[in-house]
Amino acid sequence: MRNQNFIDREKLYGLLTDNVPSQDELNSILNKARKLKGLNLEDVAKLLCVEDEADIQKILDTAEYCKDEIYGKRLVLFAPIYTGNACVNNCVYCGFRRDNKGLKRKVLTMDEIEQETLQLLRMGHKRALLICGESPRNDADYMVEAIRRTYAAKDEKGSTIRRINVELAPMSVEDFAKLKAEKIGTYVCFQETYDPVEYAKFHPAGTPKGDYLYRLTCMDRAMEGGINDVGLGVLFGLVDYRFEILAIMEHARHLEEDYGCGPHTVSFPRIEPAEGTPFSLPENIPHPVADKDFMKIISIIRIAMPYTGIIISTRERPEMRDKLVKYGVSQISAASETNPGGYEEDNTGAQFTLGDHRSLDEVISMMIDGGYIPSFCTGCYRKGRTGADFMDLAKPGLIKEYCKPNAMFTFREYLEDYASPETKAKGLELLKKLTQTFPKEELKKRVEGNLCKIGDGERDLYF
Repeated sequence: MRNQNFIDREKLYGLLTDNVPSQDELNSILNKARKLKGLNLEDVAKLLCVEDEADIQKILDTAEYCKDEIYGKRLVLFAPIYTGNACVNNCVYCGFRRDNKGLKRKVLTMDEIEQETLQLLRMGHKRALLICGESPRNDADYMVEAIRRTYAAKDEKGSTIRRINVELAPMSVEDFAKLKAEKIGTYVCFQETYDPVEYAKFHPAGTPKGDYLYRLTCMDRAMEGGINDVGLGVLFGLVDYRFEILAIMEHARHLEEDYGCGPHTVSFPRIEPAEGTPFSLPENIPHPVADKDFMKIISIIRIAMPYTGIIISTRERPEMRDKLVKYGVSQISAASETNPGGYEEDNTGAQFTLGDHRSLDEVISMMIDGGYIPSFCTGCYRKGRTGADFMDLAKPGLIKEYCKPNAMFTFREYLEDYASPETKAKGLELLKKLTQTFPKEELKKRVEGNLCKIGDGERDLYF
């Protein structure tokens, strides 16, 4: 399976030709989506061809319904730790590219990784994403040590990182097994673009990333190495966004058919300017994605893959991120830095320009105002509810009985240990209201009991 090319370029582009749905077809597809069973490739192709604003709003409304039915008001928070910006690749859009001679390079020591982790913990974070450029200095053994050091770090309040996801270059089955043994959560790798012809233009031959097929099949090797949860993504702006969405659907189908479980997450980065990287400037981006199209495609993935987590990073502006959580996004980074040592105010080069500079407390305050539950939950991961087991609970709706309470517990921890007085006051008021929404009296009492225990000093409670 590892050498299989499951992307039929001509077929996918062909589905995007003269394929605007009639009103009856559009309504039929959206009614099907509201059953929360997902959509097929042909359904998604038709939705991608919709341009009428009123019809796009119908898609957004359907996505809002699906998001609310499955995720409710939960919104997961995390932050990246960049362990290094040394890179052997020369991707034309990336600030870490090899030929960017003006970039100050650095690979963090284990002591520096611990300090970065402590900075995140002192903000209130509990979930981290380890990420780096592709370099012999950041090999699998280095990352194993980095994972161990990140998990071991403990701040003055006794808090630790409870889940580490990793975003790393493709590797062998044997190296993926090493990561699995260190209790990572999700393995993330972006294909950047699924178009093999255009891929070669953006990723010069002679570098590891120049091998399209090796990158395309990295999730096969990850799953063969024992990793249950994988995260897909492309870099929007390289080719027609409609093709990329269909390709993500095909990748998900491939994983479902061959490994019994599709992606745990899909990420949606757009190209942002990077210092010393002229290609990333707005006027040079080949296929820029407008805000209205960006909202449309996130909504389409939400209704097409309703149980998959959708991630938006701090690349996006606050106002865009605040909108997208309504229409499909279920995970966001907050208070991020994209350069190694950035939380310690190191001036090494960053991968791209940030759009959202708000603190974690400011982001959480916004979420409370919108009625959202800020979640640092890692309960499913530590209870073994991952991969196909997670989906078996999610699809019939059983996972809700775990997710909402666990999100509330981690939110209460944040309010007690890290929140500003203003955020704590309105957060406690929100928790009081949320506790009254549980229909089962027994569950309501268990939630109230755990929230009281957290208020009295207990930590890390979850179902």
